[in-house]
Amino acid sequence: MAVSDFGVLPDGRPVRRLRLGRAPGPVLSVLDLGATVQGLAVTCGDGERREVVLGQGSVEDYLASTDYLGSTVGRYANRIAAGRFPLDGQEVQVGVNDRGNHLHGGPDGFDGRLWQVEEHSDSHARLTLESPDGDQGFPGTLLAGVRYDVLEDRVVIALEARTDAPTVVNLTNHAYVNLDGVGRGTVDDHELTVHADEYTPVDADGIPLGDHATVTGTPFDLREATRLGSVVRSGHEQVAAVRGVDHNFVLRGEGMRPAAVLTSRRTATTMELHTDQPGLQVYTGNFLDGSRPSATGGRYRQGDGIALEPQLFPDTPNHPAWPSAVLRPGEVYRASIEWRFGTS
Repeated sequence: MAVSDFGVLPDGRPVRRLRLGRAPGPVLSVLDLGATVQGLAVTCGDGERREVVLGQGSVEDYLASTDYLGSTVGRYANRIAAGRFPLDGQEVQVGVNDRGNHLHGGPDGFDGRLWQVEEHSDSHARLTLESPDGDQGFPGTLLAGVRYDVLEDRVVIALEARTDAPTVVNLTNHAYVNLDGVGRGTVDDHELTVHADEYTPVDADGIPLGDHATVTGTPFDLREATRLGSVVRSGHEQVAAVRGVDHNFVLRGEGMRPAAVLTSRRTATTMELHTDQPGLQVYTGNFLDGSRPSATGGRYRQGDGIALEPQLFPDTPNHPAWPSAVLRPGEVYRASIEWRFGTS
């Protein structure tokens, strides 16, 4: 495993980059800033090596971004309406940073923190972060961890957390993928399959309107491979409300299982996503507006990548009937993600 200096935080602390794996298999670049996937090179189905995850080239770019490029997001991924929720009979108020709502950990989420590298080798790394009681308004001291393992044809991500007081937790990775290669255009011609019969309608701010709805008869029916460009330009009111897809899909089944397949026919490459989480947030990069520089000096624009974020449902703490986000002392929060690469 190679370790290199990536930059320096404003307070003088160094940021390191870890490289895991070796060609012709996946080679993963992980920053201790945000426990971030900064790059991922894979051998595509046509035999060419490509970078397939959107990354940035400096510490300053990551700190200035609000797009969570490749970051580990928490303490609560996705949105909490007005940043308020009940917990054991008390109302909790957490930080708001997205149109009056809480998003991906709040104004100072885990994506902007320097994580501790606990162990690493040529093929894996484990990083941890301690979030103190009251951090962004969340109760309890939380110890979060993420482990990356790079195998012959896949990347495995294992997330976990422990607390010393009741709190809510929802962690995920926010990588944006483009199987044509970073800088090779949009993912409009990619095809996506999601193993879900229901999705969660949202208002214009991304907050669930109520319960889930059937995907039948909507652009969210991705039970068979569907071209992404046709979905984001469908004109459906839910697509128009958020300028594309930024919705939770209710995954079938329980335990570790296939959740989605992303395919590029141009490079004959597939990425199969497996997870043990109940939901998958599909985000088509709707707010990439050309203001964020890429690692190679370009600019990221709408549709340059797609984020497939396994997690609990958005605003779950305000929906008692949904799978709970509550973590209590003595319990261990766990979430697993696998990206399996193959040939189409």
